[in-house]
Amino acid sequence: MNYLDIQTLIFDIRGKRIILDRDLAWLYGVETKRLNESVRRNYRRFEGDDFMFRLTKDETIEISSRSHFSTLNKGRGSNFKYLPFAFTELGVAMISSVLNSETAIRVNRDIMRAFVSLRQLTTQSLPDSNIQLREEIKAIRDEMNQILEDQNDINESTRAQLDAISEALSELQSQSRETSRRQTIGFKQNIK
Repeated sequence: MNYLDIQTLIFDIRGKRIILDRDLAWLYGVETKRLNESVRRNYRRFEGDDFMFRLTKDETIEISSRSHFSTLNKGRGSNFKYLPFAFTELGVAMISSVLNSETAIRVNRDIMRAFVSLRQLTTQSLPDSNIQLREEIKAIRDEMNQILEDQNDINESTRAQLDAISEALSELQSQSRETSRRQTIGFKQNIK
């Protein structure tokens, strides 16, 4: 297995890139139980969340649903007995000092290359996406400014039109008062 295949075993959890203990054990060709025993015997090397941490049940379910190597079975108690450990890049590097076989050394090199290549992918794509985001933000700002200018133009012309209508109505009212006489209300009788 090369480092490109190992990238499929790396997940993002809690803002960190991790590999699960079961996947590491599979890569090293040992049982998960034996890998975790080695880690427990050297626990001081792995202290802190920046080396390893235990996943929550929700995180385990989320990763298991994305994993290529396992699917969750339905039903109570049919999946995992223990919540898995998640090893960060630093934790994987520290495992190389705990496991000292030829296979562990070779696999560890590939794992470290996988982490580095993922990091390079994200750092290379960021500048391009930043430039694109800046251009999109600038286009949106320009469009919003144009809309606001158009709205101000409409408001000014609308105000002028409303003022003209108001003046015309007041002129009509004053003219109608002058010319109109008051008519009496009621029944008119013609007297001869």
